[in-house]
Amino acid sequence: MKRPTQAVILAGGRGRRLRALTDRIPKPMVSFHGKPFIAYLLERLRDQGFERVLLLLGYRGRVIQDEFGNGKGHGLAIEYSLTSPENETGRRLGLVYDRLDERFMLLYCDNYWPMQFDSMWERYQASGLPAMTTVYANSDQYTRSNVRLDEEGHVAAYDRYRKQPGLQGVEIGYALLKKEILHLLPKGGNPVFQTEVYSRLIAKRQLLAYPTEHRYYSVGSLERLVLTDAFLLPQRAVILDRDGVLNQKPRKARYVRKWNEFKWLPKSIEALSLLKKAGYRLIVVTNQAGVARGEMTHADLQTIHECMQNDLRRQDSAVDGIYACTHGWDDGCACRKPNPGLLYKAQRDFHLDLTRTPFVGDNESDMAAGQSAGCPTFLVGPRRPLYKWAQSFLLASMRGKNSVLQMQWTR
Repeated sequence: MKRPTQAVILAGGRGRRLRALTDRIPKPMVSFHGKPFIAYLLERLRDQGFERVLLLLGYRGRVIQDEFGNGKGHGLAIEYSLTSPENETGRRLGLVYDRLDERFMLLYCDNYWPMQFDSMWERYQASGLPAMTTVYANSDQYTRSNVRLDEEGHVAAYDRYRKQPGLQGVEIGYALLKKEILHLLPKGGNPVFQTEVYSRLIAKRQLLAYPTEHRYYSVGSLERLVLTDAFLLPQRAVILDRDGVLNQKPRKARYVRKWNEFKWLPKSIEALSLLKKAGYRLIVVTNQAGVARGEMTHADLQTIHECMQNDLRRQDSAVDGIYACTHGWDDGCACRKPNPGLLYKAQRDFHLDLTRTPFVGDNESDMAAGQSAGCPTFLVGPRRPLYKWAQSFLLASMRGKNSVLQMQWTR
């Protein structure tokens, strides 16, 4: 199955919830840090290997056309379909049926999510199904849910109006679709694509979900703009494990229970100082099952981290956040590594793009957690301590993004 290179973006709505901003521009043209929102979507598509974009425009669509033209300046070939703002999503797609590839990706113009396409494509191909859409887990109740998944990862219910009981998850677009499913649209009229097509696919168990815990960001409403602005602000961050990365690691099944048992690894504070001086936010995520096992208390753990921070403050190297899983080995929590729950918590708190945030650990459990969250992952240890990694990482960062990503294959 040939991977798709065409993306289709629904961008025709009036943006009534942003009326103060959309009197003269369509909502995907709302600017963040000197660029319209839709430019971030286009850049992500280009970076993930898409070559052509078809924009389905309506309300003030000429503004988007004038801004992006044929897309050459953005490394894409961009085409347009400009129709009435009153057209619903199904009608917009039906009108361009002959311009669609056999398989394409469908996006909403008001949602940004740091897509990693290779993982999506692998899941889609393995399923053999005609459609897969991305579903934000919404475990943090970020918004009202509109879908429900079954145990096998299919979408079992879709409710545009978010009124059904038992909904858990948000369908955010980034859907891989086979063109032929558009034949499920009713003839004539002005249908809504999701209501008509997704409901029919669901009835046949043919709509797969690509679940994600990584928060998406949007221009769908005024209250979301502050969060989206924070996420799209260029920022540098590194997430690190604690034991074995910053301090000497206790023997297996043993713990650092008191501050006098905490021993910094050589030059680990200097490594954090290097990263801090380079403008990186520092976040620590650590498993501490010793609390659940009765080896130490929450207060003991807090004291250790307070003392750790005091040492770091003296070197202007304090970390910005510390996240600890204190559950037991068999508690089945989502936060104990190799599960990525702590990384997602940090992502939401600091509005990180985890696909651009390195995670540094010292064992395979750390690597699995970082990879599950989509982070570039790096392994350190006695032969390659954190200080040497920080030096190499900062040098690669100066050389550019590709150099940084290459490090994860040469660690």
